[in-house]
Amino acid sequence: MTTLTLILLCCFAFSAGFVDAIVGGGGLIQTPASLVLLPQFPVATVIGSLKIPAFTGTFFATIQYLNKVKLNLRLAAIMCVTAFTAAFAGSEALTMVSNRYMKPVIFVVLIFVAIYTYSKKNFGQHTHKTHSPKQELLYALLISIGIGFYDGFIGPGAGSFLVLAFISLLGFDFLHASANAKLVNLSTNFGSILLFLLKGTILWKIAIPMAICNGLGGMIGAKLAIAKGNQFIRIFFLVVITATLLRFGYDAFFR
Repeated sequence: MTTLTLILLCCFAFSAGFVDAIVGGGGLIQTPASLVLLPQFPVATVIGSLKIPAFTGTFFATIQYLNKVKLNLRLAAIMCVTAFTAAFAGSEALTMVSNRYMKPVIFVVLIFVAIYTYSKKNFGQHTHKTHSPKQELLYALLISIGIGFYDGFIGPGAGSFLVLAFISLLGFDFLHASANAKLVNLSTNFGSILLFLLKGTILWKIAIPMAICNGLGGMIGAKLAIAKGNQFIRIFFLVVITATLLRFGYDAFFR
């Protein structure tokens, strides 16, 4: 691996951390770029190594959110533990089952997500809760299990799906949805990292410098999201969802 390759990987890691801190979806930048730049390594090895910078960026972004956004820490803790377990199971399933059959389904879902978010100007602009505590807990568990497993199994766009789920099912605004998504995403990344550590597939000479750059991007992105507020995050969310849509469309129908 050349120095230029490592520099490019670090640039993509910074961009991924920045985008992911705002609305998720950093994997759409970091993952394909790394697979192209590191063709000499097995895919599983590259994916496993990328979990380290993904975790680091999410960690520093989470700190920024926790300092500025008030969260229901009890609910967040339950979601984190559940998502960690689901992501570990998803990563284990990835080693046994192909995920390509799910991509056309996700492609169709993303079309509806993009249309709905664009057409509903007030979507995610205000916190609106009508659930009882039991209903809130049930939705939180379903989100954590479903998207946690998905993140371990496929990955790209998981942060954006978490934001969408928190807004649609739990009634959060974009800022609180992004903050909660960071905490849960931190747990899913850790669950996947544990599995890849046990399998010994992490390239530390790549993972560590990328982690530093991803972490820096995560801090800057989170500060910008907190400063700009819900409307800015909504626009960024639409951009990332559109990018996710194009990526899954390409994977599902042209590869």
